[in-house]
Amino acid sequence: MFNLRQGSSYTTPNMHPATAKWYDRRDFVFIEFCVADSKDVKINFDKTKCGFSCVGGTDNVKHENEIDLFEAIDENESKHKRTDRSVLIYLRKAQPGKAWPRLTKEKAKLSWLSVDFNNWKDWEDDSEEEGGQFDQFSDMMNNMGCDEDLPDLDGADDDESADSDDEKIPDLE
Repeated sequence: MFNLRQGSSYTTPNMHPATAKWYDRRDFVFIEFCVADSKDVKINFDKTKCGFSCVGGTDNVKHENEIDLFEAIDENESKHKRTDRSVLIYLRKAQPGKAWPRLTKEKAKLSWLSVDFNNWKDWEDDSEEEGGQFDQFSDMMNNMGCDEDLPDLDGADDDESADSDDEKIPDLE
């Protein structure tokens, strides 16, 4: 069914890989396929692969991705959620607690795949917070919609930071 191979540039006519972002957590991996107004979404979970296809946008572009995963997943516990702007995939790790340094088995750089740095977190030394992570994911999936809050940029709008070099520096004693 899926013919776009990881690391390959082969696609069928009128078939394009969907742009995707991913991030790692202790027990699961998230992949967000950024396709607005997706229709006919098909997700295939295999122990070592994840397949995605859909028709998206007003021009009905056909998207198809197949990923040879870095490690095995529990395909029965993996899920997905479609919104108006994207399709979020939750891959349950077969070996929880093992970090994935990349999403794919091969080290090849894929032009359509990037790391979601807004959600990335170094969790390897953080054992207490992950306990309720599955419940948080379930809540997030149930509440996910079009109106997502933007992350707080910690004072990025402050005008003072742009002119900080204009302040007088005190004399050295």
